[in-house]
Amino acid sequence: MRLVLVGPPGAGKGTQAEFIAAHLAVPKISTGDIFRANVSQGTPLGVEAKRYMDAGQLVPDEVTINMVRDRLAEPDASDGFLLDGFPRTVPQAQALDKLLADLGTALDLVMELVVDDDEVIRRLSGRRTCRGCGKIWHVEFDPTSKDNICDRCGSELFQRDDDKADTIANRLVEYADKTAPLVDFYGAQGKLVGIDATGPVEDVTVRAIDALRSYGG
Repeated sequence: MRLVLVGPPGAGKGTQAEFIAAHLAVPKISTGDIFRANVSQGTPLGVEAKRYMDAGQLVPDEVTINMVRDRLAEPDASDGFLLDGFPRTVPQAQALDKLLADLGTALDLVMELVVDDDEVIRRLSGRRTCRGCGKIWHVEFDPTSKDNICDRCGSELFQRDDDKADTIANRLVEYADKTAPLVDFYGAQGKLVGIDATGPVEDVTVRAIDALRSYGG
C-alpha cells in the first residue's frame, strides 16, 4: 500500500506512522529522514539543500521533491511506503502525483489524523524536555516524580519554544493555511479517510489499522 499520513502538529503522526508502517510491512519515509540522509552523505541534492538551510531559508519544493523521488525509487519502497510529513501543500501533492505517475504507480490512500486545536495545544504545551538526556516528558500524560526534574538522569526539565502555547497557535494557523487544503485535494480524488486521533495511542492505532483493513491494507 502507498499511503500518506496528514494531520496537524501534535496529532501523533510520527508515533502512528511507526505502527502503521510496521503493520503494512512498508518503509516509513519522512522528509526529515530524507534531508538528514542526503546532507550526511553529501549527495548533490544534500549539498544544495544544506546551502539553503545554512542561510536560514526554506528548501525549495523542487529540491525536496527530487529527494522524495530518489527515495521512492529505492527497492524497499517498490511494494509500498508510508509518507510522513510530505506533501505539506497542494502544489507538493500535485508534484507527488506526477512523480508517482512517472514511476508507474499512484497513492492508494491518504489518512488524516483528526484532532481539534484545543487538544493539540494541550498535548504540545505540556511537553517538557530534559536538559541532560533529552527525554521528553509531559506534565499530564507522562509526569516526573519531582516537578521539573528528570526521573532518568536528574537533570532540569525545560519547555522548548516550539512547545509554548503562542508558538503552537502560530503553527496551527500555518497548518490551516498551507496543509489543511490537502484534505479537500485528496477528498476530491476519493483517497481520503479520517480517523479520530484523540485518546490513548493504542486506541488510535487500532482505529487506523481498522480503517486500513477496510481499504485492503
